[in-house]
Amino acid sequence: MAGEANNGSGKRTVRIGVFIPTECQLLDAASVDIMGSMGHECMSYHASSCSVLLIYMTMISHSMPKVIIDLAPSVEIHYIGSVKAGETIKLTSNETIVATNRFSDPEVAPGKLDIILVPGPDPTTKFPEDSIAWLRAQGDTPGVDILSVCTGIFICGQAGLLRGKNVCGPRALQDMIRAKGFGEKALLGDKYRWIQDGNFWSSGGVTNGNDLVAAYARASPHFPNPVVEIACEMTDVGDRPRAYEKELIDFPEFVKGVIAAAQ
Repeated sequence: MAGEANNGSGKRTVRIGVFIPTECQLLDAASVDIMGSMGHECMSYHASSCSVLLIYMTMISHSMPKVIIDLAPSVEIHYIGSVKAGETIKLTSNETIVATNRFSDPEVAPGKLDIILVPGPDPTTKFPEDSIAWLRAQGDTPGVDILSVCTGIFICGQAGLLRGKNVCGPRALQDMIRAKGFGEKALLGDKYRWIQDGNFWSSGGVTNGNDLVAAYARASPHFPNPVVEIACEMTDVGDRPRAYEKELIDFPEFVKGVIAAAQ
């Protein structure tokens, strides 16, 4: 199992791949930061690796027991695309990130990673077949967990990872997912923010990925519970119920109502 390796200090390393073969929603990809916040690098206030949370972490440093910091695993995050390492991957809101790896790199081959997070792209995108084969191989590797966020469900579906599974996906796109014929056992995205079936976890749209990651971390052996709860409190996630509490709105009618109210 990849995560049983250590980083040279004797500390266990959790290796995470964020898989973006074409492009994705920025908010979907950002859910990985919750797991990044559970890393020893962040818990121990290393400014170079966790500068965004440094001020907040410094504020609570006097109340953070060393035993909690020592519990946190090292977290190593790879941003994996169809481009070469060092080239950029496009996200929404005019954002880009630099790929740390191409999916064909030996460093991120099946068996080298513990967790694959798949943020959502344009669901009409045609994904490179060799990248889909890579994701399929990751899902078939014992000990690897796949976390699909929002329309990441379409990439995972093309890779055959939905076959025979209970899955979510965005509430408003349930019919579109069903029409693809991915072979899922049941589509439950109209009821739940996230669901687990074996090593496959899937969420509803966009920020439901935060709920998914929080739930995954609480269930995963990779992250000690005290570390998980502190990180979830720091990032203010993980407190929404799994089941939706309100009915899905008719979005076109909602937009009409907003326009009418503004006139």
